[in-house]
Amino acid sequence: MPPAEDAPRVATWTVDDAAAGTRLDAAIAKALPELSRSRATALIREAMVTVDGEVAKPSTKVRAGEEIEVEIPAPEPIEAVAQDIPLDILYEDADLIVVNKEAGMVVHPAAGNPDGTLVNALLGHVRDLSGVGGAMRPGIVHRLDKGTSGAIVCAKNDKAHESLSNQFAARTVEKRYLAFTLGVPAESQALIDEPIARDPKDRKRMAVVEGGRESRTRYRALASRDGIAAVECDLLTGRTHQIRVHLRHLGHPLLMDDLYSGVRGLKNLTPDARALAESLTRPALHAWKLSFRHPRTDEKLEFVAPIAKDLQPLVEFLGLTL
Repeated sequence: MPPAEDAPRVATWTVDDAAAGTRLDAAIAKALPELSRSRATALIREAMVTVDGEVAKPSTKVRAGEEIEVEIPAPEPIEAVAQDIPLDILYEDADLIVVNKEAGMVVHPAAGNPDGTLVNALLGHVRDLSGVGGAMRPGIVHRLDKGTSGAIVCAKNDKAHESLSNQFAARTVEKRYLAFTLGVPAESQALIDEPIARDPKDRKRMAVVEGGRESRTRYRALASRDGIAAVECDLLTGRTHQIRVHLRHLGHPLLMDDLYSGVRGLKNLTPDARALAESLTRPALHAWKLSFRHPRTDEKLEFVAPIAKDLQPLVEFLGLTL
């Protein structure tokens, strides 16, 4: 009797001449189509793969005649529970789903947010959503902060997850945000190229820190009035809180971003501008546009997430035509 699909198993084979010289992770993914290359890499790092009886690195080049053994554990059960939570779906097919996430929704369960997340909503909507991404983050390939609204793509299967993850890693995914700032940038457009790391003075925050990870944001001011500006931001890298940190470093934090000083200068705004800012209950940031290659067809897909309702009064106040 063959093993059940959800049972652990061991796969063993001998490298042939055609596969010789291939990276170990790629060789595994080719020999075992049910495993993505990223999943193969994870198994190697967990010491569940041997080459001629020895544990090897993912980058190891295999040679003809070597015996590869892969221990494939049973799929990790998805622990997050399905919930019937409405989703604003921009696009969906058999491989992926693009959602216009509302502000206040956490992307995946974590300490303090065990449910009510995007993952819980996805599990309630996509009945066959796989466990790729981990038990608490099935389908997740990138994240948006809790307070950020807008477009986010999620994978429905392992291959889609691998393709999208690779596109994010290669920085070929186009991510454009609409930000509303406290004060108006001196330059109408510029590249912010400043490294980001954990703030040494406050571990809850990120900051521009010498020796931090490369972080680049290109921005363009779209409109301004009474001390508030609308700024279009292109993420060229994807660090935690990148736009929030870079705009604060520029001297113009997001409106109502308490973590990054976006509420301290409200007294300098006109009464109308201040009232608009204070009507917000979250940082004024929206993931506006998202573009990537479809993991199956390689077609370029582009999505525009309608501006969140709580930001619409700012759009009208600044006279923006979007």
